[in-house]
Amino acid sequence: MFATFPTLPPFLLFAFVAAITPGPTNILLLSNSARFGVAAAIPIILGACASAAILVLLVGAGFGSALTAWPPLQTVMQWVGAGWLSYLAWQIFSAPAEAVSARATDARLGLWGAASLQWINPKTWMMALAVVSVFAGVGENRLVHVFYLSLAFFVISLPCLSAWALLGAASSRWLRSATAVQRFNRGMALLLLGSAWWSVLG
Repeated sequence: MFATFPTLPPFLLFAFVAAITPGPTNILLLSNSARFGVAAAIPIILGACASAAILVLLVGAGFGSALTAWPPLQTVMQWVGAGWLSYLAWQIFSAPAEAVSARATDARLGLWGAASLQWINPKTWMMALAVVSVFAGVGENRLVHVFYLSLAFFVISLPCLSAWALLGAASSRWLRSATAVQRFNRGMALLLLGSAWWSVLG
């Protein structure tokens, strides 16, 4: 496979870096797993990974041509995405400060929330466009390559996001007081806000 698809090995490294580095999805995953546990993070992981992989596949099939042909659309998507992430950041920032041991059935991101987040997350769109333009290549095998790229990204991003979930769950041992939970929530909210607007204003 590597002989006919020479860009696959460097893509695997790219996918790992793209999935493991902090971003809106990782921060929301960390926050949710810290408050609700690893089991509650599984739908988020599956939704985010599947949605990002589908996005790579669709962009590779030509769906992303509108973004490159009409830059204002990309700008609008960035601002809408940053606005929605800012709303999520405020929800986390203003969440009631309850100790983790007293978890209630608060609103959680969930599978569909995580999946839809990828479609307005500027980081995911830029990643998909970069994947297609740099690693898909040209020629008759291009669509096959795009399929393998999307599948590889899904497989690689699963353990990467799972690591963030485990990190969040491990941090719950320090969230045994309302004050600690409030500080954690506000820290996560500020990180989410920064990651959302960095891609727009950076």
